[in-house]
Amino acid sequence: MVWLCLSLVALGAFIALPACDVARRVSNRLGAHDTAPIAGQEKPAHRAIPNTGGIGIAVAIGLPIAIGLLVANLVHAGTVGLPGWLGPASVLVEGAAERTPMGIAFLGGLVVLHVLGLVDDRRPLGWLIKLVLMLGPAAVLAVFFETRLLELLDPYVGGAWLSVVATVLWFGVVINAMNFIDNMDGLSAGVAAIAGACFLAAALINGQWFVAGVLGLLVGACCGFLELNYPRAKLFMGDGGSLVIGYTLAFLTVRTTYVGDEGLASGAWYGVFMPLVVLAVPLYDFVTVALIRLKDGRSPFVGSMQHLSHRLVRRGLTRRDAVLVIWGCTLLAGLSGVALATLRPWQAALAVAQVGVLLVVLALLEYSSRPRGEDRA
Repeated sequence: MVWLCLSLVALGAFIALPACDVARRVSNRLGAHDTAPIAGQEKPAHRAIPNTGGIGIAVAIGLPIAIGLLVANLVHAGTVGLPGWLGPASVLVEGAAERTPMGIAFLGGLVVLHVLGLVDDRRPLGWLIKLVLMLGPAAVLAVFFETRLLELLDPYVGGAWLSVVATVLWFGVVINAMNFIDNMDGLSAGVAAIAGACFLAAALINGQWFVAGVLGLLVGACCGFLELNYPRAKLFMGDGGSLVIGYTLAFLTVRTTYVGDEGLASGAWYGVFMPLVVLAVPLYDFVTVALIRLKDGRSPFVGSMQHLSHRLVRRGLTRRDAVLVIWGCTLLAGLSGVALATLRPWQAALAVAQVGVLLVVLALLEYSSRPRGEDRA
């Protein structure tokens, strides 16, 4: 099962790379390039580069899932049979057939977010309509398909409604965090690949094959796209890619089980904090840039060049080095979170403390130093 899930990383990359290259070539012919900033928005100097790479990412994630659900239902109905060498996958086939309605709902949300991003990349939409369309699929999954956070706490705190609210908010935060961090060549896809790989490792450790399979596709899709996006980029993912990545990560982190079969009685309740630990760096960027915009009297939903990556560049790093630093910090945080639920309480506390120290060091580096070119007091 492990090798089957890992093979989906290669499949995702195998689909994403040519799909992204086709999108790049067609977009260049049609002039579908990254757009100039709208009123009040700050963007780097304009480059005539297509921002349609999200098409390849969405296809690499969505197409194998759709085909897998179709095949699973055909096998379940006895219409077709599995080859002998795929015998171990029979358990996955039965499980996929049972989860088809939820799979269709997930794919429907992926399409909605992807189309929203494609439209916004061509003709920027208002923040309110974008927010509603971002949160709509999350609400559907939470209400009708029991894709919820805090399920273990439902009998104790707030009931199902609190789980639904928390889940929708989590989707909104993760989607926007991955959208916000898409501001330099290679940054968002690299962060998503690293975080996705950490979640993939945890899913494999816990034997969550369906979650692991989709994570494999996500990691592969990001790696395939990075071939054309790593500095200096030939293709941007655009909102059509970053929203899909954020949505997929949010969905999978909610579907992952972070404690043992005994639930809260297992004692490893702190495992539920794994997503916060793994995604600590993009969440740090999301929170800090939103606070900076509000402090400056700007809308947190209007783009600016105040992200962590931009702030590191202003302190002397090259753009490529800033990307590598953020990749490295994401990996450090992710490694701390992989085995969180398997650790003893004091070990888990050390892992969380390590990530906290990492963020404090980042903050000190930023706010205790002067941007390049400024005189020191």
